[in-house]
Amino acid sequence: MGISQSRRSMSAAAVVALATCAAVAAGASPATAAETGGRPGGGGGKPTVVLVHGAFADASGWNDVAARLMDDGFTVLAPPNGLRGLTEDAAYVASVLKSISGPIVLAGHSYGGAVITQAAAGNPNVKALVYVSAFAPDVGESPAELSTKFAGSDLATALNPVLFAGSGGGGVDLYIQTERFRAVFAADLPESRTRLMAAEQRPVSQVGFAEKATAAAWRDIPSWFVVSRQDRAIAPDLERFESRRAKSRTVEIDSSHVSMMSHPDVVVRQIREAAGFAGDGAAPAELAATGSHGQALAALGAVGAAALVSGSLLTRIARRGATR
Repeated sequence: MGISQSRRSMSAAAVVALATCAAVAAGASPATAAETGGRPGGGGGKPTVVLVHGAFADASGWNDVAARLMDDGFTVLAPPNGLRGLTEDAAYVASVLKSISGPIVLAGHSYGGAVITQAAAGNPNVKALVYVSAFAPDVGESPAELSTKFAGSDLATALNPVLFAGSGGGGVDLYIQTERFRAVFAADLPESRTRLMAAEQRPVSQVGFAEKATAAAWRDIPSWFVVSRQDRAIAPDLERFESRRAKSRTVEIDSSHVSMMSHPDVVVRQIREAAGFAGDGAAPAELAATGSHGQALAALGAVGAAALVSGSLLTRIARRGATR
């Protein structure tokens, strides 16, 4: 074999190896927004960031985070969370995710963490989960059950149950008592602000809060976590337990429950890192060796190894040709 022919063989093999690696890493191509009638994905190579609020609040709690991310060039969506129950709320958020083309970073605050845990399951476009002072249940766990796992939360004693009527016969909504709202929910925000938040709070259904998760996306998708050391709505030790269990890349801050409002820059850094735009050379979060993502990474490693072996063999062949 001549030198030029050997080099052509090496080039062809390299192209095949790179194409194979890319195919394994990318998987099936998602439908475009035009094909699905949904929203386009993020621009400039950035994923779309979807922000899901929790109980006793609405999407405006994400305002400071969303503004910073949009200034950074991210496409941001903050859909309403119905707070009617984990099954219904997760199904709605899942439908929003399906309307987005391209990669997604999905963040959830408080009860919103439980919602994203279920909503992201089975969606290959969701590349990272970000939990912000949040619940992150496993299959068979409910937010209500997790609330009792560790001491440190004052939420149970601060709730105000209120009967409501509806087409399904009604039920019980849970509010935080107005006089305790700031201490339990947002102690590091100005009182003038928390007074309005208490008056405008959105309740969560008592029955829905007790619904058990049927999927745990953090088992298959890399996750990031913001633990709030001064949280009185979700025990900080519960947040630490959840982040360790999910092998999340975690930061701890001296914050109340609403860390995305009192420390938006920290939350933005976690989301940017999850999106691959940290800019600080940080290592990616550790991913549990289970599920489709783990299998895909293993397959990618195998293909990479095969490519290296092939390259080594072709180099030897080329050298032999050069000596003839």
